[in-house]
Amino acid sequence: MTTRPELLCPAGDAERLAAALYFGADAVYLGGEAFGMRSSPQNFSASALPDAVQRAHAAGAKVYLTCNTLPRNDEIERLPAFLQHAAECGVDAFIVADIGVLALCKKYAENVAVHISTQAGVVHYAAARAFYDLGAKRVVLARELSLAEIAEIRAKTPDDLELECFVHGAMCVSFSGRCLLSNYLTGRDANRGACAQPCRWAFALSEKSREGQYFPISEEPDGTYILNSKDLCMIEHIPALVAAGVDSFKIEGRAKSAYYTAVVTNAYRAAIDGYLQDPSPDYRPAPWVVAETEKVSYREYCTGFYFDSPQTTANISLAGGYRRLWDVVAIVHGWENGYLLCEQRNKFCVGDTLEALERGKPPFMFRVETLQNGEGEPIDAAPHPTMCVRIRCDTPLPAGSLLRKQA
Repeated sequence: MTTRPELLCPAGDAERLAAALYFGADAVYLGGEAFGMRSSPQNFSASALPDAVQRAHAAGAKVYLTCNTLPRNDEIERLPAFLQHAAECGVDAFIVADIGVLALCKKYAENVAVHISTQAGVVHYAAARAFYDLGAKRVVLARELSLAEIAEIRAKTPDDLELECFVHGAMCVSFSGRCLLSNYLTGRDANRGACAQPCRWAFALSEKSREGQYFPISEEPDGTYILNSKDLCMIEHIPALVAAGVDSFKIEGRAKSAYYTAVVTNAYRAAIDGYLQDPSPDYRPAPWVVAETEKVSYREYCTGFYFDSPQTTANISLAGGYRRLWDVVAIVHGWENGYLLCEQRNKFCVGDTLEALERGKPPFMFRVETLQNGEGEPIDAAPHPTMCVRIRCDTPLPAGSLLRKQA
């Protein structure tokens, strides 16, 4: 019997958590108010964390809390209380990168599993086994590994040590995220969750005696994105990941939108479920599933270093910026008497053609013929964010479904 891999999805806030759960995440990873690699105010506060865990568990999903920064002396003193509170909330695991943090997890929250973050840079079986001996249940392998190297790690580590790998999303230009570029250029410490992502900026050369003159590094007139990585997409290689022994498929993107979380989660849920129904090495997901990965904001896709080493393929995107061909326009809250009850996200009008996305099903298109406000009064457009609207649609859609249109 083929092992069912876990689909692990980002949950940057409550809305993104709801999207991940509705569209089929087996587990989510999220941050608290400190010690996580995304220092956003939208992370879960101490008071919000219990409800987030309860919602996930009610949906049959696990919750992994990020504690993968590299804390300094003054920060480490606050960690025990943070860990104890998280354990009381019922989180299923901590994601850590530092052996001191690992030791404190075992001391102050001994019943909570520990996952070793990709920040730890695990690239061989000896390191994986060492973390296992220290009490880790899982290692999140470095993104620089090939599938062949992952398979060897799987073969030479205990069976109950889980292996997690990123399968989709942004990749860092530095080794396993250990980067000082943000610190140097902006004073924002990437290793404590405040990365400004200067690797995504366009660069040009300047010469000391020619103040204000900038020279392109290549033939591109606007400069060159010499550090800008392509995005990872492994949705067409599910059998290879399973064969290598990957237990958990991780989608990057706690800083991405709820729409991004929903669409990518849905695509990988459909791809994994399709594979489990037909676990063949030749399995490929349906074309509509692959197409979903291009209906979010993304950079040029690649397969990371699973098939080619960093020395062979740097996976740098010289184009810069994002591709965005679709916009979410509404979230469905229900269907009643031939009308979709929705909450607006971006402006749309009568006459627009929308595409509806329901969990696990191919999207379908329909034209907005009749549009009403929340009171049932006819309107020509829905211009206000979060306004309640009613859209005539013969096909019922469950709450949580999405409506979008081409940008």
